[in-house]
Amino acid sequence: MKEILYLEIPTQDIAAVRNWLQADFEPGIGEKFLTPSGFRLRMLKNTDREVSFSEKLRNEISVFLWSVQRTTYLKAFRWADKPIPWERKILKRLTTGIRSHFPHHYPEPPAIDLSGQSIFEALATNYPLTVKYFQKMPNGEYDLQRVYWWEQRWREGVRNPQKPRQVVFSHQGSVGSVGSKEDISPTYDLIYIGGALGVIHAAVMAKRGYRVLLVERLLFGRMNREWNISRDEIQCLVNLGLLTPAEVESVIAREYKDGFNKFCDANVPNHLKAPILHTPTVLNLGLDSEKLLQLLGQKLQAAGGEIWDETEFIRADIYSTQIIIKVKHLPSKMDKQVSGRLLVDAMGTASPVAWQLNGGRAFDSVCPTVGAVIERGFEPGVWNSEYGDVLNSHGDISRGRQLIWELFPGANEELTIYLFHYHEVNPENPGSLLEMYEDFFTILPEYRRCDLDQLVWKKPTFGYIPGHFSIGSSDRTIAFDRLIAIGDAASLQSPLVFTGFGSLVRNLERLTTLLDTALKHDLLNKRHLNRIRAFQSNIAVTWMFSKGMMVPTGKFIPPQRINSMLNNFFGLLVDEPLKVADDFIKDRFDWLTFNRLAMKAASKNPLLLVWIWELAGASDLLRWLWNYVDFSRHALVSTVLKGWFSHFLRQIQPWLEPRYPALWLRLLVISYALITSQARYQQHVVATRSQESGVRSQESGVGS
Repeated sequence: MKEILYLEIPTQDIAAVRNWLQADFEPGIGEKFLTPSGFRLRMLKNTDREVSFSEKLRNEISVFLWSVQRTTYLKAFRWADKPIPWERKILKRLTTGIRSHFPHHYPEPPAIDLSGQSIFEALATNYPLTVKYFQKMPNGEYDLQRVYWWEQRWREGVRNPQKPRQVVFSHQGSVGSVGSKEDISPTYDLIYIGGALGVIHAAVMAKRGYRVLLVERLLFGRMNREWNISRDEIQCLVNLGLLTPAEVESVIAREYKDGFNKFCDANVPNHLKAPILHTPTVLNLGLDSEKLLQLLGQKLQAAGGEIWDETEFIRADIYSTQIIIKVKHLPSKMDKQVSGRLLVDAMGTASPVAWQLNGGRAFDSVCPTVGAVIERGFEPGVWNSEYGDVLNSHGDISRGRQLIWELFPGANEELTIYLFHYHEVNPENPGSLLEMYEDFFTILPEYRRCDLDQLVWKKPTFGYIPGHFSIGSSDRTIAFDRLIAIGDAASLQSPLVFTGFGSLVRNLERLTTLLDTALKHDLLNKRHLNRIRAFQSNIAVTWMFSKGMMVPTGKFIPPQRINSMLNNFFGLLVDEPLKVADDFIKDRFDWLTFNRLAMKAASKNPLLLVWIWELAGASDLLRWLWNYVDFSRHALVSTVLKGWFSHFLRQIQPWLEPRYPALWLRLLVISYALITSQARYQQHVVATRSQESGVRSQESGVGS
């Protein structure tokens, strides 16, 4: 037998496909025999003589259907090794008919009115399993409203990028010159909007002596995502003096022994199949995120900072000497106004500020992510909590998406499970959290054996994690006068595992030191602030990797294609020393490593470039070539400068910084850009903190 056709049919209604296949499809030749899951097509010879059973088999095609991941799949086999007459014509007619009758469909969430019904009643028809299991969660009604709100906000931003809702307004002159009686000094140095990733940055800046206000739309400490990280990454918070080693241990819910990376290879060519990739030091700390947030909130307040929670950002007015923020306290419906030297946007993908600043190109890609924290309920033996699933797929492309699972153990019997996919930002198909949740509750038992009704649900985890295909270090606008974005709002994440939390923590010393320098010298216009970013040329060049995991909207590709590419690359990492995989996933790889792995991948699979071309297109390939040139240029410059440049800057800092602060900031940005290895980076953090402590002790009035 030989497989001659494999199709993904983007519908869960396998009965409708089977009915069309058996009743409506006319192959135009041969004799069709119905089977429980499809049909057999026999090509009888034009002869009166009887033929043997084996001769009949050689002229027969078998077509059958099956369903997994809320998707229907079709395969066709022939018994003979060689093509039979009219085979190509029959398969083309079958494929064309399937595509015509079952095209891609991107459902819209219904418009709802919660004045006369609950969110459960409003969504029960469209998303029955989602409603059923959110009702079992402690704050399920509130959280499902949050899912719906986030999806609607995301869709609005994707579909109206050229006319984003204006929330930032620029004014000439000072406050007093445009109508106020006097120009009052700003109350705060820094105002953060967004309390998840925002509080990490805010707490560091408050400890540096700045007057900080944190504004959070939810109750502070509530999280709709869990956080995982590694020990060497979370050490950054200790090096910065934000947490003590004991406090780090207190927020670790679970440290597992190993993490697995495995992708479905049932339909992958044999030479590309890969064993499990073990990554024991990747995302192997499961944090108690709410406990960590509360601890950081206490650190912020102990350093003089304030937190306004249940408060929504409305607009920002920028003047020459300050920025004025209008917010609304949601429980009381009271409007408030507050002023600061600088606004920090940490609102994530839903940020109206990010959409306004970047117009039609706020984000190039996104990972719609859903999941849940499950307190208990899995049968013994289903999963060992000493281990995590870093990246896993149990099927091929499903309704135009390659679904990927993550599983991280938490405290006691808790498991945090995510389902996500890499997705291009497209107005016709923005990406749906609600559709993903219906997938999640339907196919979780396919991924990990369980009875959903026996599971104890603690809380949902969800969000849109954005990505930006950077052409260079300044092609995305992350700042305006007296305004800067961090975290997901600035598309700060890893292109492979899309960990915005990990990326922010890894770059926290870099971002806070640069912002500290800008604040000390009042370098708060957009030209200077746009330089305060965590751009890495090596990350930019790996965007093609994530691009190769996105199915273009409306396009059909072989269902096993993305799993084949993932098996191809992760199979190479299996054969490498553990440090290579660790560095690659944590964005530390260098030019030589990247080129060596790329050459090995191409030699193992010569079709790889063709596959990427089909998925990415000529335009993105050309953009990638520019990234690669920039990556190579950066590698050359880094080789020349990295041994002495940073040390030289520290020597001339006392003379250069007071006289030419803008130049000092520019050179400091370059110095950080040269640091690509985490080992050197950790040493750099310790060295610079000790040196800066001496410099800061001589300064007075910082943040005043």
